[in-house]
Amino acid sequence: MIVYSSVWVQISHQIIRVGRIFMANKKNTILQIIRADIVNGLVKPGEKLPSIRMQSQRFGCSLNTIISVYRELEDQFLIYSRPKSGYFVVAKEVLLPLLQTKRIDFASAAPDPSSIPQTDFRQCLNKAMELFETSIFTYPDPQGLLSLRHEIVKLFRRQQVFPSAQQVFIFSGTQQALHILAGMPFPNGKTNILVEQPTFWGMLAALKTQRQTVIGIERTPDGIDWAALERHFQSNQIKFFYTIPRFHNPLGTSYTGEDKQRLAELAKIYDVYIVEDDYLADLDTDSKADPIRAYNGASHVIYLRSFSKVMLPGLRIAAAAVPDSFIPILQWHKHSADLSTSVLSQGVLEIYMKSGMYAHHAKQMQSLYNRRIKHLREVSQRLLPQECLYTIPSCGGLFFSIQLPDTIDQDDMVNRLENRGVDVLSGDRHFLPSFPKPNLLRLSIIRTDEQQIEEGIRIISEELERAPLTSRSPKPFFRL
Repeated sequence: MIVYSSVWVQISHQIIRVGRIFMANKKNTILQIIRADIVNGLVKPGEKLPSIRMQSQRFGCSLNTIISVYRELEDQFLIYSRPKSGYFVVAKEVLLPLLQTKRIDFASAAPDPSSIPQTDFRQCLNKAMELFETSIFTYPDPQGLLSLRHEIVKLFRRQQVFPSAQQVFIFSGTQQALHILAGMPFPNGKTNILVEQPTFWGMLAALKTQRQTVIGIERTPDGIDWAALERHFQSNQIKFFYTIPRFHNPLGTSYTGEDKQRLAELAKIYDVYIVEDDYLADLDTDSKADPIRAYNGASHVIYLRSFSKVMLPGLRIAAAAVPDSFIPILQWHKHSADLSTSVLSQGVLEIYMKSGMYAHHAKQMQSLYNRRIKHLREVSQRLLPQECLYTIPSCGGLFFSIQLPDTIDQDDMVNRLENRGVDVLSGDRHFLPSFPKPNLLRLSIIRTDEQQIEEGIRIISEELERAPLTSRSPKPFFRL
């Protein structure tokens, strides 16, 4: 009997503890919602807040919970009480300095400075100044430092890409590489360019400035229309097909190994080159996820890698492995573009790679971003309507797309979120002007920690509920 009593006491204490945790979480949620009402002007400065009883009914909680919330808001100097009159929002002049909260940045695609080992980079920069002092005062090989290209070859081989150092080109960032490739002639003699829709906005900008003829092909969460792709390859004089097979920007999705092999085979059959933008290769946790170039695609695949998501974007370094037939003409176009890529930037990257710092840091970034994207997935599935989960990667990558209902204006939603301290990117900039656009928002986790992800998705969920409806007609994908 004594044993049973002891067990029931322990169970009772556990129930009480769980109940207290639940109430504390509920109180914190109510506090954040009422605070958001004040921050976003739903309750104006000087205006009276709903009574304790009304708030209790609104949130389905006890009067004491609302009293505790109001007292905490008083302690934060957001509201004040008048005896026998209720609670009021403080004057605007007092309120504004108190509401300068850190923004939740779902828009950026550049690493958070706090995640970059800046001391290590300074050491590499100082060493580069010593080792490459002579080269600083000359114009080195426009193709890139040979010693760095040898290091790039080693890195590429770990991704099952096996170029020679002569096939490797160093660019002043991926954007320069895309701009040069968009404008230069290709060995197949064709002129039109095929791009996924949506795709990286920087590629669209490069194509626009080069005044190229561009054709779009739909890419959805389920992949690409293979019949349409083959028709384009066969009939539309496609010079190259630009694709982001791994952790697509903005969708966040990836092609399967079978998809990549099929792309490599079709490229050779129809003499179409593939520009493979593998900008997040270092962040993939699946060691068996090879690029298109690895699938017997060396003759028709230009393999492009960025270092901006792992290292400092300001270094402006990217690398590409190209087929032998490209080497002479690409050397000329690269030389005409900038004479040579910054020696110091190349030297820093080379030292960082040779010392083992790059591999170590890439592993840390892989783990960090993987945790964040998994948390984003869990929170989004919990808080957002199911129909809004347009793409939601199971692991890895940086991006995730939300499908807004067709009755919600995309630009209005972006502005509403901005007013609440949440920055997102409109999906429209990832499409060609003439291509029908779904109602998408792009989210990035590169500058948000797990707490900000939770808070940001909660705010997005609230704004989806509050957003005014429009008579806007749906924007279906264009299908061939």
